[in-house]
Amino acid sequence: MTQNTDSGRNAALFERARRIIPGGVNSPVRAFRAVGGTPRFVQRAQGPYFWDAEGRRYIDYIGSWGPMILGHGHPAVVEAVQRAVRDGFSFGAPTEREIELAEAIAAVMPGLDMVRLVSSGTEAAMSAIRLARGFTGRSKLVKFEGCYHGHADALLVKAGSGLATFGNPTSAGVPPEVVQHTLVLEYNNVQQLEEAFVLHGPDIACLMIEPIAGNMNFVRADTAFMRRCRELCTQHGALLVFDEVMTGFRVALGGAQALYAQQIPGFRPDLTVLGKVIGGGMPLAAFGGPRAIMEQLAPLGPVYQAGTLSGNPVATACGLATLTEVRKPGFYDALVAKTRGLMEGLAGAARQAGVAFSADSEGGMFGFFLLPELPRNYGQVMKTDGARFNTLFHGLLDRGVYIAPALYEAGFVSAAHSEQDIAETVQAAREAFAGSTQA
Repeated sequence: MTQNTDSGRNAALFERARRIIPGGVNSPVRAFRAVGGTPRFVQRAQGPYFWDAEGRRYIDYIGSWGPMILGHGHPAVVEAVQRAVRDGFSFGAPTEREIELAEAIAAVMPGLDMVRLVSSGTEAAMSAIRLARGFTGRSKLVKFEGCYHGHADALLVKAGSGLATFGNPTSAGVPPEVVQHTLVLEYNNVQQLEEAFVLHGPDIACLMIEPIAGNMNFVRADTAFMRRCRELCTQHGALLVFDEVMTGFRVALGGAQALYAQQIPGFRPDLTVLGKVIGGGMPLAAFGGPRAIMEQLAPLGPVYQAGTLSGNPVATACGLATLTEVRKPGFYDALVAKTRGLMEGLAGAARQAGVAFSADSEGGMFGFFLLPELPRNYGQVMKTDGARFNTLFHGLLDRGVYIAPALYEAGFVSAAHSEQDIAETVQAAREAFAGSTQA
C-alpha cells in the first residue's frame, strides 16, 4: 500500500527547513535530490525501525549510516549514556573512559599501539594524513576514485588527465593548489597503481583507501590489489592508511583489515581511521597505529592535532557500551547470517522479476546493484540504471522500507533486525521490482 510522498507533515517540515537550512538538510544526501520526492523527517527510532513525522514506521537499513549496529535504543547503551550524562556533558579534561575506549579498540586491532580520539570521520582522516606527512616528510597523497574520506579540502578531488597530473577539485571553494599533491587512481587497478609509484614513489607520504568502499555502494578491494598496495607502500616508504570509518567493527570484529590478514600473511595497515560504530551513534571517531608513528603527535611530537570535544565523556560511554555488546560470542555470526539472508532474498526477488541484480555483503554491511555482475570500480558502479533504482527506492519507501536515497551508498543490517523484518523487506522488494519492470 502506498502513500503520497509529497504532502503531509514531512513536506511541511521540508519546506520550513529550506527557508533556514541550505537545501533543507545538514548533510546533502538527506535531501533526496538523487531520487526525488520528500525526505522523511524522523521523530523517533527503536530497534530496527524509525517513525517519521507522520507516524509511519520504516524498517531502517541506514542505521545512521552505519553506527547503529545494535539497532536503535539498545538498553545497555541507553543506560550507559544516561549514567554518563548525570556525571557531566563535557569537561575539556582527561577521563578514565577515554583510556578504556582506546584500550578496547586496540585490543582487537593488533596494529594499533596507540589511539587518538576525535569527533568525526572527516577529522580523523584529515589528521591521519597530516600525521603521515609529518612522519614521512613528504607531501603527496594517493586516493582512489569513489572512495570518500570526509570533506577536507585535499580530499575533495577527482582524477586528473593522467598519472603525471594530479587531481582537480570537486567542490567550489577548494583552490587547485590545495589538491596539487593529491593523486586519484582507479580502484582495483593494479597497473595504474604501479605506474603511480614509479612516477611519484619517493614523494608519496601515504596511500589512503577504503578497503571496502561504502561510498560507491559496496565495492571491495581485490586481495591481489590490496597485497600490491601493501607491497608498494613498504617498498617506497609510504604509509598505508586504512579508512575504516564505515567498516571498522561493522564488517568484522577486527574490521576489514582482519579479513585481509586472513588472506595476506602478516598484513597490517600503517594507520587506521575509525568512526561510526566506535561511537555507537554519538559524534566520535579515532585514528591509530604503531607507537613510533603516533608519538609524532603533539604534545609528544611536532604534528599538531587538537579538539575541544575529543574524547567526549558521553560519546565514549556510548561507544564503550556498543563495543561491549559486539564483542560477545556469536554476535557477528548472527549478524552475517541476517545480512546474507537479506541479500539472497533480494536476489531471488529480482530474479523472479527478471531484473538484473548483483549483491555483496560482509558482516552487517551490504550493497546491491542493478547490474548482472558486481562492479570493481567507480566507473562500473555508475553504469547502474539510475532511473530504475529510483523507482525501486520509492517502491520500497512506500512499503515501509528505508534504504539509502542514492544508488552509490551502502546499506546496514543491525542485530535488532528480525527474520520477520527481512521477510517483509523481501516481499516489499518483490512488489517494487514488479513495479519497476512495468515502468
